[in-house]
Amino acid sequence: QVQLVESGGGLVQAGGSLRLSCAFSGLTFSSYAMGWFRRALGKEREFVSGISRSGGSTEYANSVKGRFTISRENAKNTVYLQMNSLEPDDTAVYYCAARFGVSSSVRRNDYQYWGQGTQVTVSS
Repeated sequence: QVQLVESGGGLVQAGGSLRLSCAFSGLTFSSYAMGWFRRALGKEREFVSGISRSGGSTEYANSVKGRFTISRENAKNTVYLQMNSLEPDDTAVYYCAARFGVSSSVRRNDYQYWGQGTQVTVSS
């Protein structure tokens, strides 16, 4: 079984930065593409960013493109989400997800494993 543990969330002012981390354990990290999703209060969980299992391919939601960067260190079994120029609309619980296979996906149902989430709050 795969376990995913997110960290790095918190409270930040608009314009600030945070880096989220997701520690993967249980199976072979390099066999999994990874994704970040988020759920704001009263909204559905939405795709934020994804990265292929090699790290060679990334994708982003339009709302975060140019501000967020996803990366992974396969030697450390960890995926990161660097979030810059944060806006109040970025306030949400952020979830890490793992998908067996080469490529990430924007669809929630394509991911087999999920973390518990970490809260990000951006004040105006």
